[in-house]
Amino acid sequence: MILVDTGPLVALFDPADGSHPHCLGILKTIKEPICTTTPVLTETFHLLSPGSTGCLRLMQFVEQKGLIVWFMDERTLAHAFELMVTYADIPMDFADASLVAAAETLRLRTVFTLDRGDFDGYRVKRGHRHYPFHVIK
Repeated sequence: MILVDTGPLVALFDPADGSHPHCLGILKTIKEPICTTTPVLTETFHLLSPGSTGCLRLMQFVEQKGLIVWFMDERTLAHAFELMVTYADIPMDFADASLVAAAETLRLRTVFTLDRGDFDGYRVKRGHRHYPFHVIK
């Protein structure tokens, strides 16, 4: 499974976005299921503008199981907040923190993002080790 950040989702569902063709091309090469978090989905819907064609298409995509939505529980929510404090120098927003928390919980390391700079700096903790993300851009 591959985690998906806000940037590619906006680009995929907004044909006017400059990264639309690039992200469509990448999506066509992905063979694994794609997954995002509720904070990323919230941010994406906000950026697409409620009622827009892109917003409606994203709703359909989620309803048709084209995108798995991962929900945070109390433990992972608290962990996301901890991550935001840990990475305050970058700074890490809530959507990114939710993806790192999801990566750690689901034991994933691949993320589809347009924000390579941040995800190059984030680490996925497994036991006592910290691993870099594999970034699809």
